[in-house]
Amino acid sequence: MRRSPKPVIIAGLLTALVLAGGISYFASGSPDGLDHTAQIGCEEDGSGTCMASGEKDHELAGSILGDYSWNGIDGTTGVAGAIGVVVTFAVGLAIFWVVRRRRVRA
Repeated sequence: MRRSPKPVIIAGLLTALVLAGGISYFASGSPDGLDHTAQIGCEEDGSGTCMASGEKDHELAGSILGDYSWNGIDGTTGVAGAIGVVVTFAVGLAIFWVVRRRRVRA
């Protein structure tokens, strides 16, 4: 007898939603080690001799979910994270559904 994978999938989705939607509020907004190292030698205005002197914002930084927030509103990291989890899950589910349909027909 074959068991359904639905309980495992639902548990995984709920875990991801809790982590992305709840735990993400505790994430640090400070630059990580790579950013910090790249900015050594930079001045406050971005000038100086450092690796990050030519850095620019990402092309999608002003989008709805840009900069890990909802419309640039502070404190909405969890909302953006939860939306990201749902969208990623939906895309993955669609891919698995298409692959499964092809395998069944072949």
